[in-house]
Amino acid sequence: MEKENIAVGLDIGTTKIVAMIGKKNEYGKLEILGVGKSKSLGVARGVVNNITQTIQSIQQAIQEAEDNSGYKIKDVVVGIAGQHIRSLQHSDYISRENPEEVIGGKDIDLLINQVHKLAMLPGEEIIHVLPQEFKIDGQSDIKEPIGMYGGRLESSFHVVVGQASSIRNVGRCIQSSGIELSGLTLEPLASADAVLSQEEKEAGVALIDIGGGTTDLAIFKDGIIRHTAVIPYGGNVITDDIKEGCSIIEKQAELLKVKFGSAWPGENKDNEIVSIPGLRGREPKEISLKNLSKIIHARVVEIIEQVFLEIKAYGHEDPRRKLIAGIVLTGGGAQLKHIKQLVEYITGMDTRIGYPNEHLAGNSDEEISSPLYATAVGLVMNSIENKTQSAVKIETAVVPEKTTPQRERFVEPVPEFKEEVSFERVEKVQETVSKVESTETKIRRSFFDKYVDKIKDFLDNAE
Repeated sequence: MEKENIAVGLDIGTTKIVAMIGKKNEYGKLEILGVGKSKSLGVARGVVNNITQTIQSIQQAIQEAEDNSGYKIKDVVVGIAGQHIRSLQHSDYISRENPEEVIGGKDIDLLINQVHKLAMLPGEEIIHVLPQEFKIDGQSDIKEPIGMYGGRLESSFHVVVGQASSIRNVGRCIQSSGIELSGLTLEPLASADAVLSQEEKEAGVALIDIGGGTTDLAIFKDGIIRHTAVIPYGGNVITDDIKEGCSIIEKQAELLKVKFGSAWPGENKDNEIVSIPGLRGREPKEISLKNLSKIIHARVVEIIEQVFLEIKAYGHEDPRRKLIAGIVLTGGGAQLKHIKQLVEYITGMDTRIGYPNEHLAGNSDEEISSPLYATAVGLVMNSIENKTQSAVKIETAVVPEKTTPQRERFVEPVPEFKEEVSFERVEKVQETVSKVESTETKIRRSFFDKYVDKIKDFLDNAE
């Protein structure tokens, strides 16, 4: 039997950690086999600041993904973000020993390895070296140099740099969780793979991924990555502003933002009010939705203006660098009501919300095709490209070995081995009970139940 190429992506975010297992189906689409999600503890603004808590959150997400899929995870591709990420443009060249030979992959690898040796600031490390246009013997604008002749091979590169200690901390958390790290990908690049079409990348597009702790930006033009940036603000600062502005607890602020929040204050009438339970017998609080959206609006404008500065720094105003396809919004923050209209108003660029469903198989769960999971889907796609066998099926390794010998023994009982038979029977009963229990818990913990539990939990704690 041919081995399946099972891929695993791990999105270590500020608000949630998602482990996603997937494979390509016969139509070349991504089939999601299992998803595990846990609350992210120990990560602030995309950077690990508590190793122990992060390990626990990763293990919880991995366990849930394994239970949902029936696969055992061996290694993962991880997304990296955080305020320590910066990018730079760099040009480099190599002189080939034999210009009579055609240029091959080895020459490009040699050129990329040369860029990896660049001297960085103390404590920094190169994460990605992404070639842009190539130049052969002075002939410029070559996108694919393989197969061509030439003595001097030159290229401009987009180099993504991060803090070495932050990258190592992520690696340490993963290894301590009992799995291997098979690759690191910049989160905006993973999100871009999941939600952008090739046409958009050709025309010129800015992907804005609004997460919990950071807002990531990736700009493409002519099918090539041109600029990346990580802005250290996300949905969490909006929640903090609501918490302070309305004098309520964080859980209530988050729920208000998700259920009633809008980025456009004009939408709400003055008499629209939501009542929030008071703490420990105190009077309920009444909050005007107009005031709520004013608080959200102020912070979202600040985030979008910061991103727009980065888009201008790339040179969007130059006619040759114009981003014809405009902006694509994704991440949890893209689900905020009227954010699309606000972004269009501030930037004057066409905007759409990016869903990762273009690459997903038709029978995928609706929740997975939400902008919330764009990065995780992109990381799984990245893992598939690596052609790693990142997970193995649990059933084939464990179940058949145990069940078949037991059946044979029960068919031919031998008097001398009565004790052993009874022991086997007990083991089988225990196994059946644990299977029934795990099935029951799986059935019980359906998405709808989890959603209801969360609301009950929130209401209990709020009161």
